[in-house]
This record gives sequence, structure tokens and C-alpha cells, in this order.
Amino acid sequence: MHEGQRGFCFVREVRDGAVAMSSYGRASGFCFDPIEKKPLNHFYPGTSVLSFGTAGCNLGCRFCQNWDISKARESDKLTDTASPTAIAQAARQGGAKSIAFTYNDPVIFAEYAIDCAEAAHAEGLKAVAVSAGYITEQARASFFAPMDAANIDLKAFTEHFYEKLCFAHLGPVLDTLKYLKHETKVWLEITTLLIPGQNDSEAEVAELSEWVFANLGPLTPLHFTAFHPDFKLLDAPHTPASTLQRARDRARAAGLKHVYTGNIHDADSQSTYCASCGARIIERDGYTIGRFELDEHAACRHCGARAEGHFAPTPGRFGPQRKRLRLY
Repeated sequence: MHEGQRGFCFVREVRDGAVAMSSYGRASGFCFDPIEKKPLNHFYPGTSVLSFGTAGCNLGCRFCQNWDISKARESDKLTDTASPTAIAQAARQGGAKSIAFTYNDPVIFAEYAIDCAEAAHAEGLKAVAVSAGYITEQARASFFAPMDAANIDLKAFTEHFYEKLCFAHLGPVLDTLKYLKHETKVWLEITTLLIPGQNDSEAEVAELSEWVFANLGPLTPLHFTAFHPDFKLLDAPHTPASTLQRARDRARAAGLKHVYTGNIHDADSQSTYCASCGARIIERDGYTIGRFELDEHAACRHCGARAEGHFAPTPGRFGPQRKRLRLY
């Protein structure tokens, strides 16, 4: 972890001075979710993903939307137990395309996540990391090596925000984003939770969008999601839909081709459009896939341009379900 990070990371001493995670093989729950909930809109749309996390976090975000898990002590939340092989087999048997490490940041249970990713590959499945990207250069390569896709939570675009509201720093997150885009084959999407009065100014959204365009390219998907008051930031209001729409317009004006809104219902801004001709190629209504205008080669049926991402010839039809899974 970086100096100054806060949160909980559970370890215990074992023989010969080695250190092992006491949370290894234990989780705060398993659920089948739609892949778009991660959110990943360009990674096998419509499919299901077996999602799970542990407890604790290496950041201390005052606005955490999963604070009951990320701020929990080990004994509070680690009630489910499963080996990597059992998780992968359960995901395959349940019809999932992938498994996802989420709810709290998987970098704090890296050994478990890496082993689960490798077990998933053995079952023909994909592995997804949902992370804040706050990880050292030394640990970055080994953690992301077995991952097929990642959604990185870019919490804001100022050092002040990261220091005051996350007890962290912006620089390492930007380094992770550039590393994933340019030095790996991991499919990358980004999420920014817009908090009124904190990180939603037009100037900051423009600067963030321009950085993504310049450093990660115009085809990198960017999700702006709505905040609801939670944890220790209860005095901030809900994010208006108009704020999300303005952010999306600003990001598109900066040259980004795939900009989405989340935590609101807006089929237009949650659908995918061809980066070449602008036609709607994946229609979404919430987590339900409608018209799918990509051919078997993931090319736009209107102009023939290939869509950026990972797509099957037909989309999944999992829809807006959330299925709890018990593993023993």
C-alpha cells in the first residue's frame, strides 16, 4: 500500500515468517449480476458475472457507496467460504461468462483474486477487476496479469479531492490507467461518481475528459454515475440527472466516443453508439439489452466499422437480475 493509505487489510503470520491473508478463501457474499453493473458496457454485453468481495479497503473514502463492506472488520462480513476452484465451477454452472472482484477493492485480497482469476480461466471464463487503481508500481503487474477486464474508479481529477475525501493521491491512479491501456491487454473502462459541489464542476469534468482523450484514447469508455448521500458525506445532495448529462456532453465535446451515465434511468445515454457513423449499435434500457447492431465480427451493421471491446456474435440476455449464491 502507499504511504498514508487507510482502511483494513487482513493478514496473519505463518511458518518461517511468511505472511498470508486471513481473508483468503472467505468472502462477504456471492451474487450473479449483469456485467453492465460493474459497469462494463463493451465486455460481452448482456452476460452475467459472478461477483464477490471480501472486507476492508486501502482507501478511506468518506462518500463510500459500499461502506458496510469496505469499512467492515473481517469478522463482520466474511461469512461465505469458497476456494478459487469452487468459485470458478459455480460461475460456469450458473451460466456466467466471467467472475468479478468487486464491492471492496481487490488489491487488498490480491492473492485470492489472482488465484480465482486463474481458476476462472481453467473453466473457460473471464476475470474482471473493479478497483480504484490505487496500487504500487511493484504490485501492479502481478495483480493485473490474469485479469481480462477492469473498471477503474477515477474518483475525481484533483489532488485535493483525493487527499481530503479519500485519504489517497491521484497520481498512482493515473499511472494505473496508463499502464492498463498501454502495457497490458486488459479491457479498460472508467467510472467517475459525480458528487455535487465536490468533483462535478464543468472545468474539472473537462480536464478529466481531456486527460482521458490524450492519454488513453477517444475509444476508452467513461461512465459518469450519480451519487447518493452515504457513509460520512450525508450533507451532499443526490446528483441531478442534468449534471450527468452535462458531464456526458462535455466529455463527448472533448472527443470521447463512448460516454455513459449510471445510477439513473436514461436509455439514450446508456446505449452504445458506433464511433464511426454514430448509429446506435447496442440498445440498453437499464440492464436489459434491446437491439444489437453488431455482426459476427463485432462490426457495425450500418457502416462496417469494428466496435472497440469484446463482443460475442449475439448478446447475453441475463437482464436486470441479481441472484444470491451460497457456497460452502
